[in-house]
Amino acid sequence: MIELLKAFLFGIVEGITEWLPISSTGHMILLNEFVKLDVSEAFYSMFEVVIQLGAILAVVVLFWGQIFPFERRKGRHGGASIVLNTDTVKLWIKILVACVPAAIVGLKWNDLFEELFYNYQTVSIALIVFGVAFILVENAHKGKPARINALTELTYPTVFMIGMFQLIAAVFPGTSRSGATIVGALLLGVSRTVAAEFTFFLAIPVMFGASLLKILKFGFAFTSTELMILGIGTITAFVSSLLIIRFLMGFVKKHDFKVFGWYRIILGIAVLAYFMLAK
Repeated sequence: MIELLKAFLFGIVEGITEWLPISSTGHMILLNEFVKLDVSEAFYSMFEVVIQLGAILAVVVLFWGQIFPFERRKGRHGGASIVLNTDTVKLWIKILVACVPAAIVGLKWNDLFEELFYNYQTVSIALIVFGVAFILVENAHKGKPARINALTELTYPTVFMIGMFQLIAAVFPGTSRSGATIVGALLLGVSRTVAAEFTFFLAIPVMFGASLLKILKFGFAFTSTELMILGIGTITAFVSSLLIIRFLMGFVKKHDFKVFGWYRIILGIAVLAYFMLAK
């Protein structure tokens, strides 16, 4: 029962921090330091990635009308037919284009990057650096109108460059995938609302692919307890993601991202101080 409660807590933290630009990795490292799951190292490595599937499902549910490429249309004579929405197809092509940099680099060197950079020093520095970046970017863009205010206005060069920023997060844990893509999008003249939405959509293939790779690497020999832990973590991540995505979309319409920048800086300093003092 204790382990299931821990899985519930991990799911809440994953669901909240995955979408806010504050680094889910940094929070999961801290949480694992205080609330360790009584599981093997291999299972935990898989668990913290696969519960992201719950977060992905939340995006699919909330934005189904924008990402599902088929729609039902009534004909002139009362009949109905299923047609392909070309705008949605173009959006998915742009999402896949943005995924190319991280997919190529991640598939080839993901294990090496985890070995080299998955540590509190890298996470702390990434938290602080991108926290400063958020503040600087928001200050530089204050009062300036965005060039891109709709998903349909995103060009292929723009989404590819957003994908290059996502690559930074793929290499350096603690950067925050959503944080890197949002900062990149803002620098490219994308509005906060469009930057947030495209970040959500970009997560679908990225996180699904990462989860699939982790499951294949771990195998399917789960114990009943491991299955329950994984299930509870995933479901909790789904529910908490539903709430936090709704919150974020309302927040960005009225506020900038500087508050997340300051939070990242404080968290980065706290992580660094904790582990240095623990030694």
